Amino acid sequence: MKSHLNIFFYTDTFLPAVDGAVTSMLGFKEELESRGHKVVIVASGNKKTKEMVKGRDDIIVVPSVKFKRYPQYNFALMPFMAASKIGVYDADVVHVQTPFTVGTYGLLVSKMGKIPSVGSFHTLFTKSTVIKEYGVSNPITRRLFIKYAWPYAKFFYGSCTRVVAPSNSIKSLLERKGIGNIDVVPNGVDTKRFTPQVKGAKLKHIITGDDSSKLVLYMGRVSKEKNIGTMIRAAKVLSQKKKRIKFIIAGTGPAMDYYIKLVHKNRLEKIVKFAGFVSEKELPKYYAAADLLCMPSTFETQGIVSLEAMATGKPVVGADYLALSELIKDGKNGEKFKPLDYKGCAMKIEKVINNLPHYKECTKTAREYSIAKVTDKLLKTYSAALEASARNNNKSLKAVF
Repeated sequence: MKSHLNIFFYTDTFLPAVDGAVTSMLGFKEELESRGHKVVIVASGNKKTKEMVKGRDDIIVVPSVKFKRYPQYNFALMPFMAASKIGVYDADVVHVQTPFTVGTYGLLVSKMGKIPSVGSFHTLFTKSTVIKEYGVSNPITRRLFIKYAWPYAKFFYGSCTRVVAPSNSIKSLLERKGIGNIDVVPNGVDTKRFTPQVKGAKLKHIITGDDSSKLVLYMGRVSKEKNIGTMIRAAKVLSQKKKRIKFIIAGTGPAMDYYIKLVHKNRLEKIVKFAGFVSEKELPKYYAAADLLCMPSTFETQGIVSLEAMATGKPVVGADYLALSELIKDGKNGEKFKPLDYKGCAMKIEKVINNLPHYKECTKTAREYSIAKVTDKLLKTYSAALEASARNNNKSLKAVF
């Protein structure tokens, strides 16, 4: 493998949205560039995106329209416009982060230029509940989306030289669906930024209004597939037991009104608060302010916020499903409960709060996912993709001559 690679990321989700995929890309970009590689991002975006990256020649923003039903995604209608701004064949590796319009363009660039491609499977866009919630409203078209989601995923990722899964559970899922050439490369956590040394007492006092209540944090997109209702119902169980525990939901998303109404319906306004959007600068303080993180989601391909919480020294109570199943170790860095079981969620939150000093492996777990360590794995994937591409190109030359 060349000592210095030109790597192009292609993505349909980017700033100002901050999700696992965006955090992963930016973390990998910074670490790769610190090692002498060059990384260019080709991303869909809007005016705000362009303002945020103004003056940078390493980020190409493709004019897009916002997908109203899933606002963190911008769909580029003419991604080929990016070809006028970049050398189409300058990349050594094309890394497609999403399988939609910009990602498809990146894959086409790799095919046209005979450049090895790596495809990341960041999100379960194939899940029928997600398609029903965020897909098209027409029922016939929606059924077609559900029917062909996995065949499309198999076609898209099967066209990549190598595929990246963020966890073993997602690798197993993809293999069951007939997708191969998979490497497990987790998203990295910035263990220099998220540390137990971050101070959060002042913020905790502001949120709880006292110095005696424990604080449970949900951090992430506020959407129905995250099952935040499980945590809200658990909060009601604990409030009925007169436990001095308060909850903060940090983040924004399409289901904000839905969950605000659920809190009102259960008369939990004094127990459950909404922080709204949390800036990158304030993010570590929220983990530091909390006593634990609650992740009731059954949608996690890895769960980067769980790692950020652990890096800050905080245990995680999460649904025993997909990536969270392998990340959370009961009694060591958190506790797991049966998915959607709000009573089980309440019980595990209470258990963690009563035994906080016992969860001593949080930071140890997070260190295994440091950006430096996961970038080592990503570079191995790039090396494997380059070798496979070279073999295929040699076979093509032999066939010609």
